[in-house]
Amino acid sequence: MEKLKPKFGVGVVLGSNVQLGTGVVIWNYVVIGDNTIVGDETKIGSFCDIGRNVVIGKKCNIQAHVTIANGCRIGDNVFIGPNVSILNDKYPVSERIKPPVIGNDVVIGGGAIILPNIIIGNGAVIAAGSVVTRDVKPQTVVKGIPARKFMSKREYEIKKSLFNGD
Repeated sequence: MEKLKPKFGVGVVLGSNVQLGTGVVIWNYVVIGDNTIVGDETKIGSFCDIGRNVVIGKKCNIQAHVTIANGCRIGDNVFIGPNVSILNDKYPVSERIKPPVIGNDVVIGGGAIILPNIIIGNGAVIAAGSVVTRDVKPQTVVKGIPARKFMSKREYEIKKSLFNGD
């Protein structure tokens, strides 16, 4: 089986020691900082800014205009909607960065903001436009400013299924 080489749009800038998995697709005008790892089959939309020392898992879908700060950890099968900011510094510019950790199978809606030092559990859903100021438990849906529990992941899946006509 042939190993799929990464595909790049125009204007992609990769820092030193960036590791890209097989089948990675990076669209136009993306900047990826030094020592970042991007897992197999991950797709990164145009105009994204990904910092240094970031780890992004396999089969992630990162939409356009996303900012991921230095040191962030993102699990496998994560969807990040457009215009999301994942931040690492509570009092910019300080010497103490505390990047968030995002688990596997997480959905982050467009325009959400994830503040520093946050842990988002596996299977969590962050509604569009939310500001996450505290940890999110696994299999929980949060929304609002600040984000608060809205429903369980099971309730979300039922609503999603009805919406899709399943």
